[in-house]
Amino acid sequence: MEFGYTEEQSLVRETIREFAENELMPGALQRDKNEQFAHEQWDTFRELGFAGMTIPEAYGGVALDSVSEAIVIEELARCDASFAVLMAVHSGLTSKTILNWGTEEQKQAVLPHLATGDWIAAYSLSEANSGSDASAMVCEARQDGDDWILNGTKMWVTNGSVASLFIIFAVSHPDAPKRSRAISAFIVPASSAGLTVSKTEDKLGIRASDTAEIVLKDVRVPGNMLLGPPGQGMKVAYNALDVSRIGIASQALGIAQGAFDFALQYARERETFGHPIIDHQAISNYLADMSTRIEAARLLVYKAAWMKDQGVPHSKESAQAKLFAGDTAMWVADRAVQILGGYGYTTDFPVERYFRDAKITQIYEGTQEMQRIVIANALKGVTKGLPSKKA
Repeated sequence: MEFGYTEEQSLVRETIREFAENELMPGALQRDKNEQFAHEQWDTFRELGFAGMTIPEAYGGVALDSVSEAIVIEELARCDASFAVLMAVHSGLTSKTILNWGTEEQKQAVLPHLATGDWIAAYSLSEANSGSDASAMVCEARQDGDDWILNGTKMWVTNGSVASLFIIFAVSHPDAPKRSRAISAFIVPASSAGLTVSKTEDKLGIRASDTAEIVLKDVRVPGNMLLGPPGQGMKVAYNALDVSRIGIASQALGIAQGAFDFALQYARERETFGHPIIDHQAISNYLADMSTRIEAARLLVYKAAWMKDQGVPHSKESAQAKLFAGDTAMWVADRAVQILGGYGYTTDFPVERYFRDAKITQIYEGTQEMQRIVIANALKGVTKGLPSKKA
């Protein structure tokens, strides 16, 4: 059992931490206020070569191990959770899904552009009435010769208005005996005629992350852009979520670490009654519990990432990591605000942003309630409907 980092993993953390602290942190609050996508920071980041961190060298990427991927997202989120989810969706939900399920033709056409970051990727599963129950979607894909025609509206699309490419799920076989076999996945360029961004969401947190609603009106998709077997879209989606939950757990971990780091620094410097407030038992107890929960979350996240690298089933472990890390981010950020008192409630200090950003990690990529269902089903030995393909 190894608990140390490899030399490569340590270098990855050092490189990303330097970028995050120097490039992301200084403007994070202003971008949050203005709901401003980090275009300049993305250009700098992709020059480091990490846009293709989940993509093999054969397609222009660097193919980091899964623990290193978790480290990248954690360090980004420690300074700017909005940027972290941009990368988690681009690299995990989308790039990795195309790598796992795409044909060689699709990989050659798409992955080199995603690896350089010239294209930003987005993933579109949810609709107004199909969130946790993804199979309840109504967006339709109708076959027309060799092509497919897509119609419908998709919601909560991270990177939606800046993406060059989408993975879109739609009902392709409405007469299938099971709803889970009625849905297919498609690779759809953002430039496709009939695809429009109808609005972007005004959110509580991760406000510098672009979240959009997209409308599909007679969008023609060539047959060779069907991702995975026809009618097997839910398997593609389940597999993608198993992969991406580790990314969101890593984001939650980074948010918790960032909130803790600032609260600890503040507690060392702020004095009351002639002493730094860290000397007061109530504050020191908060910090001890915050540190312990963060370390526990980190072990869960890294274990799930390690299992992914070993090619063994990790649905339960990914769900556990996401569940615990999301709750930890919210709990730690709440305590960080409390430690700063009135200052923590103002935008003069970053802990209120960590607090707002933390909440979404309990919701997207499957709510905490859904994570408990996944974990409970695994404990009961229920595997039906889980992906059979290796992540």
